[in-house]
Amino acid sequence: MANMATAITAWNGLAARLRGAGETLPPLVLRLVMGWEFLESGLEKWRGENWFADIQQKFPFPFDLLPAGFSWSLSTWTEIVGAILLWLGLGTRIAAFSLLFVTFVATAAVHWPDMWSMWSDLARGYVIRDMGHGNFKLPLLFVVMLLPLVFDGAGKASLDEALSRILSRRGDVRSIDDALAWSIACVVLGVPFLMLVPWIGGVLLLLALSLAVAGLRARRGAR
Repeated sequence: MANMATAITAWNGLAARLRGAGETLPPLVLRLVMGWEFLESGLEKWRGENWFADIQQKFPFPFDLLPAGFSWSLSTWTEIVGAILLWLGLGTRIAAFSLLFVTFVATAAVHWPDMWSMWSDLARGYVIRDMGHGNFKLPLLFVVMLLPLVFDGAGKASLDEALSRILSRRGDVRSIDDALAWSIACVVLGVPFLMLVPWIGGVLLLLALSLAVAGLRARRGAR
């Protein structure tokens, strides 16, 4: 039993130190990689010719109604500015969410299968190269990498962290896991999904509303 207790204590110590380093290293790597990817994409648009007019009809509402030039500029500067903000770790959650939204719009317009009737059809689009069934694997990986930055922020090696400590003077902000937190999470996912699969986005936003009402009632009842 003593050996087991020692092993558990050693493991907990290792896990605690990994968690401590994890507050700095993983978000920094995500910011650097995602910043590079989106800066490269934004600069390619800035230096290239506008091809959005060729796929205007594939854009989700309301972007299908906007001039192609406006959509091109909006996408270009969202990617460039968002990438720089990720590198700096400044306004990271807003920058990551903006790039998440752009990724969903791009997936709907370029990477999503034109037609699919069952999950097996959709699964054929989980590739890097378009084989006639879409190619949403890479955008999906971008989404997976952006979500931790939206929810967890930039990490300790960032301007966000420095500003938080200067302005609040209270150190780390505690996490809150309640109905309102999950309502916000549903909004974070629901708004981008409106661009890709509208009914999923709608369900998530309705769930967000229900959770918000429940959370507010719980807070009033706790007073």
